[in-house]
Amino acid sequence: MRTTSNPVFRNLPRQEGSGYANFGSGVTTAGQYGQPYGQYPPHQQPYPPQAPPTTRAMTIDDVVTKTGITLAVLALSAIVSYGLTNANTSLAPLFVIVGGLVGLVLVLIATFANKMDNPVLVLSYAVAEGLFLGALSFMFTNIEFGGVGGSALIGQAVLGTFGVFAGMLVVYKTGAIRVTPRFTRIIVGAMIGILVLMLGNLVAGFFISGGLGLRDGGPLAIVFSLVVIAIAAFSFLLDFDAADQLIRAQAPERAAWGVALGLTVTLVWLYIEILRLLSYFQND
Repeated sequence: MRTTSNPVFRNLPRQEGSGYANFGSGVTTAGQYGQPYGQYPPHQQPYPPQAPPTTRAMTIDDVVTKTGITLAVLALSAIVSYGLTNANTSLAPLFVIVGGLVGLVLVLIATFANKMDNPVLVLSYAVAEGLFLGALSFMFTNIEFGGVGGSALIGQAVLGTFGVFAGMLVVYKTGAIRVTPRFTRIIVGAMIGILVLMLGNLVAGFFISGGLGLRDGGPLAIVFSLVVIAIAAFSFLLDFDAADQLIRAQAPERAAWGVALGLTVTLVWLYIEILRLLSYFQND
C-alpha cells in the first residue's frame, strides 16, 4: 500500500502478503486436495470444520455509509454549536478551544493507539469537531469577533468544500492524476512545509504585528491560503488511493470507520481554509 498524507490510513493494521489482517491467507479449499466437497482421502480423518468468518471484507458501500454517518453527526453538532453561540456569544471561544483540543486528542488516540476502526471514537471526534466548526464559523462571520459575511459565507464555504471533494474524486476515478510514490512524497513534503510556515507565523506574531503576513488578509495571505487549499485538495487523491488499496486487500468491514475518519479530517481542514480565504475577500 502506498503511503498516504493522512496518518489515519497509514496506521490501519496490515499483514504480509496479499491478505489484510486475517483475510486472504491460510484458507484451504477442498479442491486443493483433489477431492469433491464432503469426501476425504482414504485412511484420513475428516478435516476439522472451519469456523465461519466473523466479519466480511470492506466494500465501497461501507466507506460511503460510514463517511456519510460521520459527516451527518459532525454537521448536526456544528448546527447545534452555531445556534448556541448565536444565542450566547461568550460560548464561542469555549467551544472552539474545547472542541478543537478534544478533536485533536481523539485523532491522536486513533492514530497512535491503532483505534481508527472504533466507531465510538470516530463519532466522538465528529461531535467534538462539530462543536469546534460551528463556533469557529460563527466567529469568522460575526462582527463581534471581527468577522464578516454572515451565514452566507458559511454556505459558500460548505459548497466550495464539497465541490473540491467531488472534483478530486472525479480526477482520481478518471486517472487524470495518478498517485505514484513521487507524487506522494511531494504532497507530504508540501504539507510539512505548510505546517512549518504556520508555526513560524504563529511564533512571529508574538513579536511582530501580523506575524509573517500569512494570515493578515493581505495579498500574501491570499496566496498562502490558495496554496494550502490546493495541497488539501491533492491530499484527497492520496486518501482515495489508500482507501482503494484497503478494499482491494480485503480489509475487514470495521476498517471503513478509519477511512471515514481520515476523509473527515481532510474535509475539516479544507473547509476551514476555504472559509478563511472567503473572509479575506469579504474584508476587502
